[in-house]
Amino acid sequence: MLRWVLLALLFGICAGAGEPKKKKVKPQSLSRGWGDNISWVKSYEEGLAKMASSQKPLMVIHHRDECPYSQALKKAFAAQKSVQKMAKEDFIMLNVVEETMDPNMAPDGYYVPRILFVDPSKTVRRDIAGKYSNRLYTYEPSDMTYLAKNMKKAKALLHVEL
Repeated sequence: MLRWVLLALLFGICAGAGEPKKKKVKPQSLSRGWGDNISWVKSYEEGLAKMASSQKPLMVIHHRDECPYSQALKKAFAAQKSVQKMAKEDFIMLNVVEETMDPNMAPDGYYVPRILFVDPSKTVRRDIAGKYSNRLYTYEPSDMTYLAKNMKKAKALLHVEL
């Protein structure tokens, strides 16, 4: 009798081992990998509202999850400590994978990745562009120093205009 109980127990353990375990899926944070220590807003509208109350400029990163250029820029952005520090302290931050309805958010077209700056008067700063003439607001992973320079420019312009 003990043999049958042990055999049934062994059979039950083996049968249970083949069942797939249910994984808890961690919800994706608003950072989407662009910097977990940065406070991100959920939407363009929330960003505009928070920008108006804080008087900090809004930095909008347009990207796509499946785009290799967006993925490469994301890695460089997340690894650059000076950019992360400025993003955390000096800007309202938004990264979007869906286009906004505001046509001002695509001054030279709907491409990704692109980064735009918006001042508290809700003006998209077309004068703060990347270094490429065919895609004015795009940055490549090697452009993090240039992006940091533009972030400083956006911050400085804000203080002059207020």
